Amino acid sequence: MNIHDLEAFVAVVETGSIVAASAQINLTQPGITRRIQNLEDSLGTILLDRQSKPLKPTAAGREAYEHGRRVLRSLDDLKAGVSPGGAVRGEFRLGIMPYLSEAALAVPLDRLRSRFPELTLRIVSGWSLHLMEQVARSGLDAVAVCLADGVSPPDDLVAENIGSHSVLLVASPSLGVPKAAKLEELSRFAFVMNETGCGFRAYIRHRFESARLPFQVAVEALSADLRLSLVARGLGIGIVTPAALAGSPWRHQVDVIDSVDFQPKVNAWVLHRPPAGRLAQPIATFTEALLEGLNGPAPFLS
Repeated sequence: MNIHDLEAFVAVVETGSIVAASAQINLTQPGITRRIQNLEDSLGTILLDRQSKPLKPTAAGREAYEHGRRVLRSLDDLKAGVSPGGAVRGEFRLGIMPYLSEAALAVPLDRLRSRFPELTLRIVSGWSLHLMEQVARSGLDAVAVCLADGVSPPDDLVAENIGSHSVLLVASPSLGVPKAAKLEELSRFAFVMNETGCGFRAYIRHRFESARLPFQVAVEALSADLRLSLVARGLGIGIVTPAALAGSPWRHQVDVIDSVDFQPKVNAWVLHRPPAGRLAQPIATFTEALLEGLNGPAPFLS
């Protein structure tokens, strides 16, 4: 089996197209196609569903991708182990969820660039559940996610909890939400929330439905500032972190709801597959610096 064929296949799976994979590994499109065909011939099975757009792996292809990514990582570990001075090279694919702000990420990313100048950072953003799926199948090397209090990461991932953070319920005075509302009273009002796919939103829905109460979403919006502006206009109850509220221009137009039986929190985690290999030091550096960032004055964009 040719390693170059494996690299081409992994690139196609991760980019979703022959064109993007060609640009990523600096090879012609016919060359990418030929290498994938070589790999399929070696394994005796079809690895890509060529009718799908973007290209997706078959069931056998998904299995081949997971093993192939581990093989390529092992080769990177080998190169790093015998390189002069032990410099960490190659890629560090890092997933970060939208809750984490630039303020929280500035220190970790600057420190990574300073300590590992030959390491290429590839950063993607996504919701926690999607990021955990990607790191579990080796699509990412490490992820920084936020999970609702009481929700634990998968057991097959190395997980480091880097702090719990409170979340506030806020509403416009015109909405008429009691300032000391119980869960049942909160269920009478609609919410302004992140888009579907946010694990914290799923947790809140479960919390209401487990109490046999309705959970209504009036508006979905990704931008924290937009959500707070909608809450200030009385469109529903919002959920923000204290730091996000303190820095918002809408903070004086909303009240904090001191719920008696619903006080949500989120936990920040850094997750990766074992073993970390050559990326052990970069992951530790990122985790340590992220913890510092989260303890700063504005850790989240809620």
